[in-house]
Amino acid sequence: MKLVTSLTSPYGRKVRVVLLEKKIPFQLQVENPWLPDSVVPSLNPLGKVPVLVLEDGVSVFDSRVIVEYLDHISPVGHLIPAEPKVRMGVRGVEALADGVTDAAVALYLERKRTPEQQSSGWLVLQEKTLFRGVEALSEALGEKPWYLDKNMTLADIACGCTLGY
Repeated sequence: MKLVTSLTSPYGRKVRVVLLEKKIPFQLQVENPWLPDSVVPSLNPLGKVPVLVLEDGVSVFDSRVIVEYLDHISPVGHLIPAEPKVRMGVRGVEALADGVTDAAVALYLERKRTPEQQSSGWLVLQEKTLFRGVEALSEALGEKPWYLDKNMTLADIACGCTLGY
């Protein structure tokens, strides 16, 4: 199994943490998907990382899909609970964390443009999304050590990767 990702990708970091927590051996291939000679578009038609390449050559992309797969192939410490309501809570925090990351990435990319090309309205919208999302993540955690208050789940990993980014 090979993980193709950028070391700066928060989504790739989430997958790497899951692979390590689940003790799944993998080969890491570092790629910059924005370079013209990148192999990423041949593995993921969307041209994004991370991409998990299975032994049979099948490419799995989107961090949410990848971590779902990884949680099922290894019995080590399930990170996504089976009980529907608890599972929904974990996946909801993951979606919120990924949404905050999406806003942070959008801000980063917009700020890379020249000042004349930047949209101040877009920047304000993404900043509001980012701050509302972080506030919601904080409220969901409260004073608990983990989102489920018992042990680490994918919710905690997703939030940690978002805050690290």
